[in-house]
Amino acid sequence: MRRVLAGAAGKTLDFNVVQGNLGMMNSFSAFPSGPSGQSVVSFHRTELSVILSLYGRMVAAGEWRDYGISSLRDAAVFSVFRRTAEHALYRIEKRPKLRARQGEYAVIGMDGQVIKRGHDLKTVLRVLERKLIRAVE
Repeated sequence: MRRVLAGAAGKTLDFNVVQGNLGMMNSFSAFPSGPSGQSVVSFHRTELSVILSLYGRMVAAGEWRDYGISSLRDAAVFSVFRRTAEHALYRIEKRPKLRARQGEYAVIGMDGQVIKRGHDLKTVLRVLERKLIRAVE
């Protein structure tokens, strides 16, 4: 079943509703389409599970507290915040146009510098997992 709702500024939101074993559930795929019908880049469910797994561990460690997801025309961005009102501590970006060159995934620091870039998301996110490893005395 597909539902289309008209949003502000003439944009439409497209909701896919999936019938599953647990009844009706909305899939997390509400992406605005522009006037020309251009699609936006977004994270796939498997990519989001890898990112949210790391996010959960960092929240449990007390390092991160909030996140934001942006789906743009040329990139999908997962921003991580230490506090809600601050600038993003890290940005995890997916840029499919860079797939053949440096790799479509990148971790970018608060200052805008690329910390790690690559073709495999798990490999790129290992840079952030190192912050969880601490010496126990």
